[in-house]
Amino acid sequence: MTIQVGDKLPSGTLRKFDGAIQTVATDDLFGGRTVVLFAVPGAFTPTCNDTHFPGFQVSTDKLKERGVDQVVCIAVNDPFVMAAWDKALGARDIEMLSDGNGDYVAQLGLTLDLSAIGLGTRSARFALVVEDGVVRYLGVEPGKDVGVSSADAVLAHLDH
Repeated sequence: MTIQVGDKLPSGTLRKFDGAIQTVATDDLFGGRTVVLFAVPGAFTPTCNDTHFPGFQVSTDKLKERGVDQVVCIAVNDPFVMAAWDKALGARDIEMLSDGNGDYVAQLGLTLDLSAIGLGTRSARFALVVEDGVVRYLGVEPGKDVGVSSADAVLAHLDH
């Protein structure tokens, strides 16, 4: 079942590489603050790399002006790939986290089966606004475009 606006996020773990693999508890990540979480099907893939991520990168300051404490990007890639993507993009002020096995996006009900093109099970393209662990905005893309999961869509939600 897909997570909905008003639902509390499930507890889980994500990972990052910062000299060593570190575990990030989602309860710590989302508890007591406002976080924008956006997910991409894959690091270094064309739409994720050229459109989705850059929109958040240029909007991070605007998001923080509207009360967002942290912007987080996740993908079903390993922590080493996410660290390399972070470095390649110069991801300022965006936490790059790995959901390497897709366990957390599966808990959210937001997986995407790309097995037909050899990519296996990935994350759907989505964005959440989370306040103290509760979903306040959910934008899940129905196709390949970046619309409801874009930084502009999140900013429009925060402006209401």
